[in-house]
Amino acid sequence: MDYTACNLCPRQCRVNRVAGETGFCGCPATALVAKAMLHEWEEPALAGSGGSGAIFFGGCTLGCRYCQNRAISTKPAGKAVDSAGLRQIMEDLIARGAENIDLVTPTHFLPTVIPALSPKLPVSVVYNCGGYERVETVELLKGLVDIYLPDMKYADDALAKELSGAEDYFSVASKAIEEMAHQTGPVQWQGEKLTKGVVIRHLILPGQVENSLKVLDWIGETFAPGQVLVSLMRQYTPMPGLPAPYDRKITDEEYDAVLSWMYLNGLQGFTQEEASGDTAFIPDF
Repeated sequence: MDYTACNLCPRQCRVNRVAGETGFCGCPATALVAKAMLHEWEEPALAGSGGSGAIFFGGCTLGCRYCQNRAISTKPAGKAVDSAGLRQIMEDLIARGAENIDLVTPTHFLPTVIPALSPKLPVSVVYNCGGYERVETVELLKGLVDIYLPDMKYADDALAKELSGAEDYFSVASKAIEEMAHQTGPVQWQGEKLTKGVVIRHLILPGQVENSLKVLDWIGETFAPGQVLVSLMRQYTPMPGLPAPYDRKITDEEYDAVLSWMYLNGLQGFTQEEASGDTAFIPDF
């Protein structure tokens, strides 16, 4: 695993980032930290009273057209750090009361991230990603990650191609998430705080209820009751320049339809209030 023939993500660009070549993510062979903060708006079981110790990395391997973090995801952004510097950021967040270390979109910097996770931190490590991951890369994280927080964005290949340029999204993400659940086992709690397991996030998209229902069907068919949690998100916030129907928030009817389907599938997890779909909840990068 290194940056010289990069195959960290499913794009498998195999460019030599050490020599200055760039692939899909556009990032160098230096981890870029765009922001480190105590994040109070993650799921309550993660944020707790102290907040998640969120470390936002610049760049992304997916590139969704509607990304709320586009200020840092669509281009290399952030301060260059090595493994020692990244470890110091983690320890500083813990000293400030972070309930966990929340690595946000870290895959394209794993050669820097993995050494920073040893020795074991005194809080849980959360791997917060878009779900579009190679199983071989997820396997490198075995024993290092306590909680996986992947998206499952699409069960519709055409939609995945249209919005994220990844028509293989479902086949790739489904295998990766199964590996994540295999690593962690069923969710574990310490009081009201989640300490281990997989939380699958799904962002409902305007006009795409059928896609959401198919995603929930897959989760219900794949995992035993209580094995994973679902975070059903209604925080879609229209980004400038998107065509209809993506130029609006989701409706109450859309959210209620998907929420009902989640319960019909016997899935447990988290929901969001209507107010979550507001730019005020997007971190200031």
